[in-house]
Amino acid sequence: MESVDELERLCRQILGVDPMLRSARLINSRGHLLAGGMRDGLRQLEAQRHDEMLFVELALRVRMRQEFDAELGKVNFSLSYRDKVVVMSFPLAGGNVLLASGEKDIDFGSVPFRILDLLSPLRDG
Repeated sequence: MESVDELERLCRQILGVDPMLRSARLINSRGHLLAGGMRDGLRQLEAQRHDEMLFVELALRVRMRQEFDAELGKVNFSLSYRDKVVVMSFPLAGGNVLLASGEKDIDFGSVPFRILDLLSPLRDG
């Protein structure tokens, strides 16, 4: 596992991929925040206690999706287009997950793939 400083630096790099990205957070397999946060100057849309619930739910959802890896292949990322924000999750080695959010009009045809490039050292296989 990378050091916390390296993980924080990676989250800042991810935010640098596109100015429409709102947040980049690394979460462990149990749903605990390891590094990252909101882009400076932006207001969070959810309360902190909702963040914790979201992180736990996300970690569980990523583990559940792995049940289909043999048939469908590994998940590279998942994207949710919500009313207020676009949410992307990227499974990483060891059950960790990158959770990134962006404005609704972000280019979700290219941004997730640029993030994948930055995450390649932390991904399985």
